[in-house]
Amino acid sequence: MRSRPPGRPAAPAGGIWLYGLHAVAAALRNPQRRLRRLLLSEEAEVAIAVRLGIDRGSAWPVPVERTERARLDALVGRDAVHQGAGLLADPLATPSLEQALSKPGPVLVLDQVSDPRNVGAILRSAAAFGGSAVIVQDRHAPEETGALAKAASGALETMPLLRAVNLSRTLVALKAAGLWIVGLDAGGAALVGASFTGRRVALVLGAEGEGLRRLTRETCDEVAGLFMPGTMESLNVSNAAAVALYELSRRPVQIT
Repeated sequence: MRSRPPGRPAAPAGGIWLYGLHAVAAALRNPQRRLRRLLLSEEAEVAIAVRLGIDRGSAWPVPVERTERARLDALVGRDAVHQGAGLLADPLATPSLEQALSKPGPVLVLDQVSDPRNVGAILRSAAAFGGSAVIVQDRHAPEETGALAKAASGALETMPLLRAVNLSRTLVALKAAGLWIVGLDAGGAALVGASFTGRRVALVLGAEGEGLRRLTRETCDEVAGLFMPGTMESLNVSNAAAVALYELSRRPVQIT
């Protein structure tokens, strides 16, 4: 069983606390999300009502409990930037690979990326650039948490997040589904989106510092890097994902 980070309050069994205006509003709009409790400050209630298009006196997806920020500090953690909004909900069900691939666009595969904020930011970039799914390795990836959802800024509710027990076998399954597997690594030739015209791409990113593991790299069809003419040798993994997705989005995605 995974231990809870020190100082973080526990949610009721089976539930997680989502927080922040974007994350909470997106979860309230998601019919697949089972909602339990909604705690809002007066200011947050007004802001989320605007996002949801709820008029004064209209019914909310779950009853609103008016609260003070100090109470939310105690529920989601004093360091959490909750903006006066907290939502207790159940984790989302994990879709199958077949379901995720029914949506067009590139797939992102994360090889032992463990920081929830990085995973959340990658979900946000995938949603922004037309990705179809994000796949993480189950044993070395964060659970669904408020921090991950906050970093995703609502994308957790719309971008499928899959967990793979064996990442290499999942890459083989993606190949069988017709995807071209591209590992992102500084040692590869520059990634050029136009070169993948007519091919659907699965982009594989490794953990910061360690990069792609040997077996993961060997399973890729090719390895590519980012063109960086400046003085920095590398980027944070979530920034690298955003740049790579932008480059891929510059060519038309054709699914056959």
